[in-house]
Amino acid sequence: MTRGSPAPEGGLPLAQRYDAALVDLDGVVYVGPHAVDHAVDSLAGARRRGMRLVYVTNNAFGAPGTVAARLRKLGVPAEEKDVVTSAQTAARLAAERCGPGAPVLVIGGEALMAAVRARGLEPVGSVDDGPVCVIQGFAPTVAWRDLAEAAYAVARGASWIVTNADRTAPTARGTAPGNGTLADVVGAATGVVPTVAGKPSAALPREGAARTGARRPLMVGDRLDTDIRAAHHAGYDSLLVLTGTTTPQDLLCAPAPCRPTHLAADLRGLLAPAREVARRTGGYACGGWVARVQQGELALDGRGDACDALWAACAATWSAATPPGTLRALAGLASAARS
Repeated sequence: MTRGSPAPEGGLPLAQRYDAALVDLDGVVYVGPHAVDHAVDSLAGARRRGMRLVYVTNNAFGAPGTVAARLRKLGVPAEEKDVVTSAQTAARLAAERCGPGAPVLVIGGEALMAAVRARGLEPVGSVDDGPVCVIQGFAPTVAWRDLAEAAYAVARGASWIVTNADRTAPTARGTAPGNGTLADVVGAATGVVPTVAGKPSAALPREGAARTGARRPLMVGDRLDTDIRAAHHAGYDSLLVLTGTTTPQDLLCAPAPCRPTHLAADLRGLLAPAREVARRTGGYACGGWVARVQQGELALDGRGDACDALWAACAATWSAATPPGTLRALAGLASAARS
């Protein structure tokens, strides 16, 4: 079921099975201005166990130094070098394509501007400035005029790189449109598909692993389509936490490239052993739960930890290729798994 480590290590906490954690931020460490429950203490506990931490984020709006300061304010020790952003990756891709001094139309915030300048490129603000590349990242100030300038430049042949393709962004008020949604506007207007610099590209997690010198990194995230898929692309194991956008139903329906190696309700999963699934006659067991698929319906029996129940259900569902329509039996599991 998983791509995890051999059974002899099963009793070790994940923080001791892996030498570094590549940790997503939004929905994992914080949501809006607030830390996610148990995140600060869990990260501190992982560090005490020798796990190195680097924060890999698709959010291109915050500069690495600003992000590190935000983490420290929440109680998470972090330095600028511990943060890898999609803005940095996008700027590197643009420099490799266009060369030093190339004019680049930047749609986004000051952090993206700074990343572009750091790579020796020249940020411009209009198609009239002759950009050879467009880099598009999220900022709350992005408006119709900005998207229009991007569309004009892309339609005239400029290379187009987006920092990330996240369609949604978690905020303190709820789920908001993300950079992927804004990029869809430009794509719809031009018919062009952009290059994505951030997750699910392998570039961000691989740079994070390189910064720590990790030989056995673990990608930690809340999104199947970005964090977990990026881990697959990079060849790393992954931990999905249920503190962000992914629901149990999403996980049950996940295609193979989006299935995590490990599952936890939150970052306390770093301090616990991996959930192990055992094959039982006609089903799969995890903790006190057994899940099986019978006549196209998912049956779940037992008691105990809700994430154990979900992990057993995943094993049964993924093995049987159960159609999504049969997953209604788990409607009540969503809130329990997040508690």
